[in-house]
Amino acid sequence: MTDSVGVVSVESRFGVAETTDRLAETVARLGLYVFARIDHAAGARDVGVSLRPTQLLIFGNPKGGTPLMQDKQIAGIDLPVKALAWEDEAGKVWLSYNAADWIAARHGLGDASVTAVQAIADGMGKVIGMAAGRKQQASEPRAH
Repeated sequence: MTDSVGVVSVESRFGVAETTDRLAETVARLGLYVFARIDHAAGARDVGVSLRPTQLLIFGNPKGGTPLMQDKQIAGIDLPVKALAWEDEAGKVWLSYNAADWIAARHGLGDASVTAVQAIADGMGKVIGMAAGRKQQASEPRAH
């Protein structure tokens, strides 16, 4: 796992590509937009270096993120939300993302964002759990 502050990591039952595929399918099915998919390992190969499988999916919906930016526009640096599927040294695959409460704290978001931050937390717990093949989580796990 990771010791990164504000990052939630959930172990996936699938490989990196399949985990990312499952996440993209899940968010699309729920009416969210997939803005980009970045294969960091492929990029590394293109420049002649190695990297374990690592893919980033950027996704969301303006209905969810806009209230955060209306509160503090700089929050847009962390939006749309993203998730990183990656393989660790032991061959385990993880799906990691920034915790919504960490994003809120980072930008000093106030009362105007509370409902949207909670909706993002709940939504991320749901889609990440589904993509990783884990039981749906009632709410976002605590970040570390």
